[in-house]
Amino acid sequence: VQLQASGGGRVQPGDSLRLSCTASGGTFSRYGFGWFRQTPGKEREFVASISSSGLTSSFGSFVKGRFTISRDNAKSTVYLQMNGLKPEDTAIYYCGAKDFVESRVGIEEHEFDYWGQGTQVTVSS
Repeated sequence: VQLQASGGGRVQPGDSLRLSCTASGGTFSRYGFGWFRQTPGKEREFVASISSSGLTSSFGSFVKGRFTISRDNAKSTVYLQMNGLKPEDTAIYYCGAKDFVESRVGIEEHEFDYWGQGTQVTVSS
């Protein structure tokens, strides 16, 4: 499975961005997906994940209702809608995929088998 993350950019505090993660080379509907982010010198941090069914999602504690995650199986794409962005959201955002045996969400980096290249999000005034 190949993952292509896109949608990052430079925005001001309070703005919104929608990240996309498009998958190819596998049966998209079988995979659960997760978004993680990383800043220099730090480990990847869990942001959000969605199950293969799309019925279950999970978010990092810092999200506090600002982000949503969704998937469009027809487009083989997972979205991360980020609202109310803060300077501390600045990071490279990565999407990961895993064919979980059951339809569940993963929240740990090691649970995901496939990774995209990352997309930079910069929040600054």
